[in-house]
Amino acid sequence: MSSRKDQLEAIERLLDIMDNLRENCPWDRKQTFQSLRHLTIEETYELGDAILENDYDEIKQELGDLLLHIIFYAKIGSEKKAFDIADIANLISDKLIIRHPHVYGNVNASNADEVSMNWETIKLKESKKSVLEGVPNSLPALVKAFRVQEKVSGVGFDWDDSEGVLDKVKEELDEFKLEVSKNNINEMEMEFGDLLFSLINYARFLKINPETALELTNKKFINRFKYIESQAFRLGKKINQLSLEEMNFFWQQAKSN
Repeated sequence: MSSRKDQLEAIERLLDIMDNLRENCPWDRKQTFQSLRHLTIEETYELGDAILENDYDEIKQELGDLLLHIIFYAKIGSEKKAFDIADIANLISDKLIIRHPHVYGNVNASNADEVSMNWETIKLKESKKSVLEGVPNSLPALVKAFRVQEKVSGVGFDWDDSEGVLDKVKEELDEFKLEVSKNNINEMEMEFGDLLFSLINYARFLKINPETALELTNKKFINRFKYIESQAFRLGKKINQLSLEEMNFFWQQAKSN
């Protein structure tokens, strides 16, 4: 592993490269906060994929791409005389010290849950607004639900045990089934949302990240369906030329493999 000196020199090298690109590359020179935004989101999702695959080389690559974006934003900020990389680093350092009084102060925290509760309490004091203000509006709904539940739990608004949460899931399922029987589309949609929210809450109580769990299932389904497609190709058919029985047969093969 690199020494601290080597690490600092590597960051300085990247800063120098960014200065050079911003001055001499037409593409880099024209970029703005707005033009980089969607690229940053894309890089974040690519990092998430690499983490799910547990591919260290790819994680390293994607972290580099994200670091580049941070350096890029800092460079643009410095050109606007708004902030630079030192401001960013100092701001997060100050925040970490303030929000870890059990490390840098005299507060006791014996486990991760107590740390989380302290964190949310400190954030609330800082903002003096809502506990939920730190949840971005643009988050995907599943991730947003999980973060909302984490936030309110951090200030004590939570179930006593997982059984209560599971009972809530069953209650929401019954309410959804009732609306389905009435064929009331608007109410079905609302109750389905409540059901999903309660399932996400149950996952959180069991220390399962529902976003990760769902993405693993997505990947599993995609791999199995691609196997069906490959078998159709082997038979000289297109996927839609297979019967449902044939598809199910290959699906079971994929599962056993």
